[in-house]
Amino acid sequence: MSVQDHTHVRPWRMIDRRKSRKIRVGSVEVGGDAPISVQSMTNTVTADAAATIDQIRQLEEAGADIVRVSCPDVESTEAFKIIAKAAKVPLVADIHFHYKRGIEAAQAGAACLRINPGNIGSADRVREVVQAAKDHGCSIRIGVNAGSLERELLERYGEPCPEAMVESALNHARILQDHDFHEFKISVKASDPFLTVAAYQQLAEAIDCPLHLGVTEAGALRTGTVKSAIGMGSMLWAGIGDTIRVSLAADPVEEVKVGFDILKSLGLRHRGVNIIACPSCARQGFNVIKTVEALEERLAHISTPLSLSIIGCVVNGPGEALMTDIGFTGGGAGAGMVYMAGKPDHKQSNDGMIDHIVELVERRAAEIEAAKAATAVAAE
Repeated sequence: MSVQDHTHVRPWRMIDRRKSRKIRVGSVEVGGDAPISVQSMTNTVTADAAATIDQIRQLEEAGADIVRVSCPDVESTEAFKIIAKAAKVPLVADIHFHYKRGIEAAQAGAACLRINPGNIGSADRVREVVQAAKDHGCSIRIGVNAGSLERELLERYGEPCPEAMVESALNHARILQDHDFHEFKISVKASDPFLTVAAYQQLAEAIDCPLHLGVTEAGALRTGTVKSAIGMGSMLWAGIGDTIRVSLAADPVEEVKVGFDILKSLGLRHRGVNIIACPSCARQGFNVIKTVEALEERLAHISTPLSLSIIGCVVNGPGEALMTDIGFTGGGAGAGMVYMAGKPDHKQSNDGMIDHIVELVERRAAEIEAAKAATAVAAE
């Protein structure tokens, strides 16, 4: 059993999530008391079904709950039929302006349409898309971006601002509500974290639908991760957000990893091994940085939530190990202490430390999964 299971609830770690209504994106619940889901988006040519399916497989293995796929042309919506059948997670069809692509995507198996009702033409066209969503069980995401606000709003407000973004979102939502369609979520994204956070704060007060969080066009892997963590982290800390997408100019798999890391750091979602490691200094009894790099790579396949502390010396090592499932603290004479469930268990030489820790983590993960399976069988 994880050592965290024995600790009391710490009120300063509790996040009071905003109350939102619950919708479904295929098999995934979004909003209400559902776990905050992690999304990413393919960057392959959608018409190349094989390449797109391969990338979706990688995202599924990384833990993505939902994957978005762009459908800019009829070749894409044709391929979407094949892609949707092969995917194990719900797919969102990304639609801009072309109402026929929305109808085609709904017919092709999309679980959700990312579309702004106000941008797809006449009332008749909107009605057709909404009816297609109803007929095929699709939800809709209204996606407002600071970089593509309606001209009328930009002329009135002078520049992209929280008020303009929220007004745009509510205008689009009203169109769906007028068609008696309520299975929608909203995003109000900007590349500026300040603008993004302010817009979501106002939107959260104005409507009860689920909110899809993101800092759009956040940048490359390192800078985009920092910007996303600051923007989305502050909103999640305040209880705002029901599903997230980290937008990185990087491999989409990295978006999923960063998304889970943000949620893990806030205690909102737990997947895989959470490694707590010191930055290392002259007191380290082994090379902490290289050890952690190796462990991250070799434990990437573990999806079971586990905590692992890797600390270079005894200054903080025993204290950190007290709070983790497995710990290793550097000592002298080329060896360190292994902790299990917060207690000193045995010594281990530095030479075989990585292999040993991997073995311990894999064994503990297998025990947890076996216990879960047994509990599930007993409950049937």
